[in-house]
Amino acid sequence: MNDPVEFHYRLPGRAKGFRPGSHPGSSFGAGQEFAMHARLFDHPDPRRLDLRASQRAVPPQWLVRLHLQRVAVPLQVVADVSESMHFGAGRTKLDLAADFVEALGYSAFRAGDQVGMLAFDHRVREDLYMPPRHGRAVGDDMAAALRGVVSSPQNTHDGTVLVRTLDRLAGRHGLVFLVSDFHWPLAVIDAALHHLVSARVVPIVIWDPAETEPPEAGRFLPVRDMETGGKRALWLRARVIERWRANVAARRAELKKAFGRHGAYPFFVEGAFDADALSRHFLETTE
Repeated sequence: MNDPVEFHYRLPGRAKGFRPGSHPGSSFGAGQEFAMHARLFDHPDPRRLDLRASQRAVPPQWLVRLHLQRVAVPLQVVADVSESMHFGAGRTKLDLAADFVEALGYSAFRAGDQVGMLAFDHRVREDLYMPPRHGRAVGDDMAAALRGVVSSPQNTHDGTVLVRTLDRLAGRHGLVFLVSDFHWPLAVIDAALHHLVSARVVPIVIWDPAETEPPEAGRFLPVRDMETGGKRALWLRARVIERWRANVAARRAELKKAFGRHGAYPFFVEGAFDADALSRHFLETTE
């Protein structure tokens, strides 16, 4: 059995909530970070009495020390399990998504956070729904559910079902991980992220190297659209290779721009999930 993989995540600023955890919070409680003095009358806890501050107070009054407590952050995975996620030259993109949620579950367990999962293809997948909970095996359960999804040409979508899936998260705080290859219209992203204005959204963009790196020129390449099932043969001329790479670069830039309008920074997984790279991603994108 492989050792569990962990990465470190965080939110910008202070997190809301009262459940004790490991993230800097905005509420007063049993923390070690001093926030302010307050009157004993307003906060009747003699254990926090500050005698020196009380002696210097004008007018004279008893003062207590208030501290900011560290809190737990709710985490949510929203996973695309449509037909295109079953593509992969070695391992499928859904396998990579499972690797990610496995690491997320262990990381959340170590941080004291709860994590849950929603999923969709051409419909909201209620059978894959897992409510937020804290535990050592939560990530393993989510990963097993994703790896058990059966491939079917009927499991296609145009992205609009994502909006219906996110209805359940509207107005909630915390971290939301959108896991998909995002092979659908960019206009859906704006509509979807309006549901998540109170949360920090982290798009996990999963691509297979066979999508991003074209084969050598001078050969026929049989291709099939994973969403529609359509087949065709493509002659790989040098011009086609250049256009292929240009389209990949353009799509990457479009996704960054679309998510950037909502303050989200996509993390790209290509070929294998790298936990250390995701930790660096949070460090670089969280102020």
